Amino acid sequence: MARASNKEQILREGLEVVRRRGFAGAGVREITGAAGVPQGSFTNHFASKEAFGLEIVDRYFADLLTVVDATLEDPGRPPLDRLRAYFDAISERLEERGWQHGCLIGNMSLEAAEHSEAIRVRLTEIFTRWREPFARCLREADAAGQIRLDVPALDMADFLLASWQGAILRMKVERSPEALRRFRRITFATVLSASA
Repeated sequence: MARASNKEQILREGLEVVRRRGFAGAGVREITGAAGVPQGSFTNHFASKEAFGLEIVDRYFADLLTVVDATLEDPGRPPLDRLRAYFDAISERLEERGWQHGCLIGNMSLEAAEHSEAIRVRLTEIFTRWREPFARCLREADAAGQIRLDVPALDMADFLLASWQGAILRMKVERSPEALRRFRRITFATVLSASA
């Protein structure tokens, strides 16, 4: 039982360390120190730092899916309202962190994907799954006449996710929500407009 508890602490606190320091900058000693567990606890639960990285990415994405469920998958809202709600909910989370840590999936994509094939593959799987609820909203918005899709919904979903990730990166640099607001304003006035 103690080992499961230590693993939970390591994952919870380690994710925060990685958010603040980056994956490469977060050492095992710092992670276990933040978790308040002996350094040996890390190797009891994770075969490597890469294995730990895979678990925190999965944990982060599972949390992100709660936002997806509450917004993009909400049948009580029109499709474009669901998309707006998603971007608003993520913006609120980013504001709570002072506009500085960004998205762990985006951060790991930049930092770890070049050095870990396993993490790169997992991130690819995540992006593939992540775009699906966006694509469903886009198809429904097109069918309802809210927008006109001239490209496949999955392509537009990928475009929105990539653009959003770029806006989050800019937000981190500027420590300001302006890039997120600009993304939202331009996206809904152009690509997600009925006249687009």
